[in-house]
Amino acid sequence: MLWIYFLILFIITFVSASIPFIAKWYKASWQVLLLAFSGSFLFSISAIHLMPETFHELGHQAGMFIILGFFLQLLLQKFSHGAEHGHIHEHDTHGHQPIGMILIGLGIHAFMEGIPLGFNYQHEGTSPSLFLGVMAHKIPEALTLAAFILSARSISNKWFLIFFFALISPLAGILAMVYGQKFYFISSLLTYIVPIVIGSFLHISTTILYESGTKKHELSKQKIVAILLGVLFALCTYWLNEHTHMVH
Repeated sequence: MLWIYFLILFIITFVSASIPFIAKWYKASWQVLLLAFSGSFLFSISAIHLMPETFHELGHQAGMFIILGFFLQLLLQKFSHGAEHGHIHEHDTHGHQPIGMILIGLGIHAFMEGIPLGFNYQHEGTSPSLFLGVMAHKIPEALTLAAFILSARSISNKWFLIFFFALISPLAGILAMVYGQKFYFISSLLTYIVPIVIGSFLHISTTILYESGTKKHELSKQKIVAILLGVLFALCTYWLNEHTHMVH
């Protein structure tokens, strides 16, 4: 089943990044609502599913690694300039930071968020819920990459870049899954990597919820609805998982 999830994640990421190039009906203003939904959904998935799992595995140590992941993401943002938040600061793209560094930062983030996808969780509903959270986050992230490619005239072979970006997270998950099953050392290491990624998710999701929207970071009615829908969908995954578990 995981292989199907990986394939769907790749397709969603590739199609999302392709939309600005081929769809005339796409409006950039929609991304604000997509960001609000994905941010609240990713935050809720982390709190409902991932954090209980990692605290069950590591106890109080998990908190230290979550903090580490939070501030590592803050450092990583120096390279990506906020692309994983669903936007790239305009003044950053024209500054001294080369385009390649932004793409590298975004690629590192994509690899990091793919690692937990291949981890074996105690609760059977955690994995599909996590995939949904990453997929929801990938849509505005891929749209941001496409907008960046469109604005950066020096980038050639855009379709290869989109293909490669769509492949990074599924590939990271596959590597974690395959080598985690073969080697105990890798499996043990993944136990500590997951809370680090959770910290990264918390940084990204909270930043998205704060920054997405108006320049004054105001909460519009549409954004509030999108945020509530994200939380509601995450709660639905929890309810469905608990209901399925009770049936079994």
